[in-house]
Amino acid sequence: MNPTKFFTPKEATQTLPLVRKIVTDILKLGEEMRALYNKLGSNAEEHPEVLRLADLLEDLFRELEGLGCFYKDWNFSMGLVDFPAVIDGKEVFLCWRSDEPALRYYHGVEEGFTGRQLIPEELLN
Repeated sequence: MNPTKFFTPKEATQTLPLVRKIVTDILKLGEEMRALYNKLGSNAEEHPEVLRLADLLEDLFRELEGLGCFYKDWNFSMGLVDFPAVIDGKEVFLCWRSDEPALRYYHGVEEGFTGRQLIPEELLN
């Protein structure tokens, strides 16, 4: 098991161009998979194209995890990524959504997306 990588806001921001590309690919594949499920109904789970898309998605999730961050949007609707970090001595997740131009939020490990708060300004510089 890999030890947790903790990001500073600056480090997480530096990874955003690559993370953004990976998330764009994830969202596209997720949309394709949803369309196949809608078309195939209950037969979708074992369909070769669904299995191929699932393998591609798994590769992309692993790529994000290799960077040290985690994909958190299983509806494939907003492209949510968490970056482990420490703020004020507490483990938190820096939280970025694919429609946001920059990394600006974090939340506690237990709170999740609904508990998002602005990253303190002094940590962004």
